[in-house]
Amino acid sequence: MTDKIAGPALADWIRDFIAGQVATSPENSLADGSGERAFDQPLVGFSAGDDPLYQEYRRHIGDFFWTPAQAHALAFPDDPAPASELTVISWILPQTQATKDENAGQNIYCSRRWAAVRLFGEKFNALLRRELAQALCDRGVPACAPMLLPQWKMEISPAYNFASTWSERHAAHTAGLGTFGLCDGLITPLGKAMRVGSVIVRARLEPTARPYADHHAYCLFFSHGTCGKCIPRCPVGALSEKGHDKNKCSRHVRVAGKEHNQREFGLEIEGCGLCQVAVPCASHIPAPEEGL
Repeated sequence: MTDKIAGPALADWIRDFIAGQVATSPENSLADGSGERAFDQPLVGFSAGDDPLYQEYRRHIGDFFWTPAQAHALAFPDDPAPASELTVISWILPQTQATKDENAGQNIYCSRRWAAVRLFGEKFNALLRRELAQALCDRGVPACAPMLLPQWKMEISPAYNFASTWSERHAAHTAGLGTFGLCDGLITPLGKAMRVGSVIVRARLEPTARPYADHHAYCLFFSHGTCGKCIPRCPVGALSEKGHDKNKCSRHVRVAGKEHNQREFGLEIEGCGLCQVAVPCASHIPAPEEGL
């Protein structure tokens, strides 16, 4: 491997691969026989494996949090790579307007569409991670999907409670794709109602510019002292001006929400997402006047 940036052809190929899978894969669906897609067209970004933010995350979140080099070494223990040779590919899969509209009408539990995307859409996202990593390996470029590694797991952060060994939202933030909101969701140019994916590749691609300096830049509550419209959207009071109570949220999403989705829709999946819709940041970066 060299220290030179790989040509733009590889970056273009990666973008085209992801967009093509989203546009044509039959797995990108609600699995209800309608043929309706789970996700609209994606947004893709790149971050350097040696970006200092990854060490910052590890310092703030906990020693269990992987840097790109650590995740890559778990996938390729016989051929680890220095961080300078790695790039993290991140993508945003936005919810469709129909799904957002349906979930916006809910006030306690998520809608059927939202639950279906949480189940079948995320299965497609896992497939996309796997197929992109394999396609890159087939091209002679080692790649792995950290979320699919058997060592990936949830942990408890001394500072932030629930956390995990790899965070795709943090990778996307590093890749210039969004900043965090009051409810901890990532606000992207395609909004907060979305899913995230990532793959680490042993190639140096030009990092996507980060158009922000603050990790809360797109959230009007933090940037302008306004909005807070996600707070009343939470049915269990897990959101306040003090932030996101992960314990209250988790009990509703992972216990009550899962029971509801199984009982009402026959879908074995947790979910809620009420704070991601019917808010100014649901589908785009909000303008200051939207928080008033």
